[in-house]
Amino acid sequence: MAYTSGSTGEPKGVINTHRKVLHRLAHDQLFELGSDDRFTNVGSAERTAFSPLLSGAGAFPWYVREDGLEHLADWLTQEEITVCRFGPRVFRQFVSTLTGREKFPKLRAINLTGAPACRTDIELFRRHFPSDCVLANTLGTHEVGPFRMYLIRKETQVGSEIVPVGYEVPGTEVQLLDNNHQRLGFDEVGEIAVRSRYLAPGYWRKPDLTNERFLPDPEGGDQRIYLTGDLGRMSPDGCLEHIGRKDFQVKIRGFRVDLSEVESAILKHPGIREGIVTTRQNRLDDVQLVAYFVPRGDFAPTVSSLRNFLKEKLPDYMIPAAFIRLNEIPLTTTGTAKVDRCALPELGNTRPELDIPYVSARTPVEKAVAGIWAEVLSLDRVGIHDDFFDLGGHSLSATRVVSQVFKQFHLDIPFKSLFESSTVAHMAAVITERQATMIGESEFERILAELESISEEKAKQSLADATATNSTRQPDE
Repeated sequence: MAYTSGSTGEPKGVINTHRKVLHRLAHDQLFELGSDDRFTNVGSAERTAFSPLLSGAGAFPWYVREDGLEHLADWLTQEEITVCRFGPRVFRQFVSTLTGREKFPKLRAINLTGAPACRTDIELFRRHFPSDCVLANTLGTHEVGPFRMYLIRKETQVGSEIVPVGYEVPGTEVQLLDNNHQRLGFDEVGEIAVRSRYLAPGYWRKPDLTNERFLPDPEGGDQRIYLTGDLGRMSPDGCLEHIGRKDFQVKIRGFRVDLSEVESAILKHPGIREGIVTTRQNRLDDVQLVAYFVPRGDFAPTVSSLRNFLKEKLPDYMIPAAFIRLNEIPLTTTGTAKVDRCALPELGNTRPELDIPYVSARTPVEKAVAGIWAEVLSLDRVGIHDDFFDLGGHSLSATRVVSQVFKQFHLDIPFKSLFESSTVAHMAAVITERQATMIGESEFERILAELESISEEKAKQSLADATATNSTRQPDE
């Protein structure tokens, strides 16, 4: 039995059979393991032994939780490792420890599996590993085993931002299905379903879930279909792209957002080593995108710089409302080195680290405006020079701010005038100026009302009195 990572919920026990395990090991023979090979599965030993030993190769476990990654490069060279398997996130962590002087003369294949790879991984592979080494991007699940693989050499060109998961592994057939389980054509996005006779029997003591995810073969026979919950797109030549999880497709302010697409953009920032994006609800029950990141060095990029970087790559609704720095991304304990999304910290209410220092309110109007911003943005405090959008604000929350300002200050001014410059100081200045104008208008209306209430004779007399008074004044008066 193998338990799923539990990254999206409670781990499930996947029942294995000898036939399924042997088919999975047959996939490793695509690397043509032989007696001269020395194989390691970095991060977990649960699948290290079978493949190499059944091929006459050597099995060399490396336990990341016990040994870390700082000395892995030296170990790979000393032990003359030829084939190495990583999860993409562990691979990125490992490469961050390299100096660029490492050679890895015996390493001929690197297999990435367990999570989606990105363009950054290809660039890291080209920069740090031998010219004759090949990178294999693999897609698989506990329920199926590996069922797609894409080989990348130094000269391989990947035209899109999505790294393909490639072509079929013998004994498996990928179908793309719509919500009614009907097959889709080329270049259409649908759920990835795998048809095979090598599937797991089901989930331990979960018959309802088993019946939901494992379907009988519509053509009869001994094959079945497994619904992976992943989305994919097939090119006419049969190459598969992994788009992301169905349950990672979320709606933000009415727009559909793929979390993996936002993660991919964040990972392109030179100051970020790892990044995860998820959703959280603030105290106003708004669904927000929240990015968790691990900096590449000792100095983390500020929220302002991250936001400006993402503005060039993503529409505004895909830019996270909050960025939370972590020392490391929490991983599951099931040996798969996948992200444990349930262990990510909750969204706090601390003001983010911006490019500008915090400056407190100086006037009653600034204090009131800062309080409105803090309430709408669910923050503990807001500085008078903080940018509204750097704090996680957007058009909808801006509308709420203006509504609160109208209510508290009894103003009637255009929305745009309050957000021509999106800081508390500027908004307070606009409010103060408008208040002064309103006081002048009020006084003028009072004088007009008085003039209209008196008779013409009295008005003429008042004018004559005023003229007489002015004529007796000295010039310097």
